[in-house]
Amino acid sequence: MMKKCPYCKIEVGGNPDKCPLCQSRLSGEGGETHFPQLKALKVRSFIYKLQMLIVLSIVIVGLGFDFLHKVRIPEFPKLHWSLILAMWLLAFEFFIMRQFRPDTGSARKVTLILIVMLIMLLVTAKYFEFMGLVVNWVVPIVLAAMMTTNFVLAMIDRHGNTMAYLLSGFVFGLVPCCIHFIAEGKMSITWLVCTMVGLILLVGAVIFRGRSVVGEIQRRFNL
Repeated sequence: MMKKCPYCKIEVGGNPDKCPLCQSRLSGEGGETHFPQLKALKVRSFIYKLQMLIVLSIVIVGLGFDFLHKVRIPEFPKLHWSLILAMWLLAFEFFIMRQFRPDTGSARKVTLILIVMLIMLLVTAKYFEFMGLVVNWVVPIVLAAMMTTNFVLAMIDRHGNTMAYLLSGFVFGLVPCCIHFIAEGKMSITWLVCTMVGLILLVGAVIFRGRSVVGEIQRRFNL
């Protein structure tokens, strides 16, 4: 037995509810399902949609209280705090979406997530006036962690897909150190540690993955 579409005049195998062409409800009795029911994927999809609804609801409520009801933080009466909240929550949704993409490697996820987080931290610190703490402590620590993580991933990667993110991690890690030193005329202990970690890992990458490093540079710069 097969179900039939009254509009497309086709027979559909298995036991679907709707026509695959016009999405109309099928008539008749269906047969055995051709493909297994992936209940785990359905549960994950429902949870993902549910948390997305919750996040977007919080964003809408925050914007409403901030712009329409004029609810402000007492210490920052002119700050639209809902925009900062929306920025973090939408970034959280972006991170969740990256986790659902099977073609996204671990090194790419680590690099992208940490860079986006640093940018959001700098924006938040600008408006909440704790820029010194973020620049002098949080940024160098996060950059050192990013370089270390990408180095470990590059050492265990057998396909060579991580080397590009390792080298780009050195750029994102060491260039800010140089800029900070030029701007301040000195280097704090945290930025010094970040610089040394980056240089040590760069030397380690050349020692353990010398050919991969050279090959990646040649491929990126067409040498």
